[in-house]
Amino acid sequence: MSVQAEGGPRRLVVMRHAKAQPGGETDALRELAQRGWDDARDAGRWLASLGVAPGAALVSSARRTRSTWLALAEGGSFACDATYSDSLYSAGPETALDLVRETAEAVSVLVVVGHNPTMAYLAQLLDDGDGDQAAARQMATGFPTGAVAVFAVPAPWSGLDLASARLVAFHVGRA
Repeated sequence: MSVQAEGGPRRLVVMRHAKAQPGGETDALRELAQRGWDDARDAGRWLASLGVAPGAALVSSARRTRSTWLALAEGGSFACDATYSDSLYSAGPETALDLVRETAEAVSVLVVVGHNPTMAYLAQLLDDGDGDQAAARQMATGFPTGAVAVFAVPAPWSGLDLASARLVAFHVGRA
């Protein structure tokens, strides 16, 4: 079943970076663990199986989020540009939402790869409560590394607001 109908609402994919190494030279330089690479590739395959193909990606500038995007894109065979954002690295949910609102209207599917607690809060804040109930129950139990929430966004990106997106799918990969 495809969650992206041609000519239908936009899709927003909110993802927490995959499992990272416990340490690094700095927090921003932490790399993915092998499991993280595998889980992110699996998440890309899952998105592709749903018919979700990103037209753009907004990715925190941290190494583990950049690597998560690369593995996700490889797994799903996605070929789109990513914007690496220092602002998303340290963003709270409101700032992350502001960054999403800046997305070009021509983009129909946006992937955002960031950190917790911001990604979990953003996903909860966007959810209008009328989407897939099984996905909502799963998302309510936690937003672990590699978690992916897919939302239908009926309004322009600039009009995205709290409780204005419908959760259509949720995935936590464990390779």
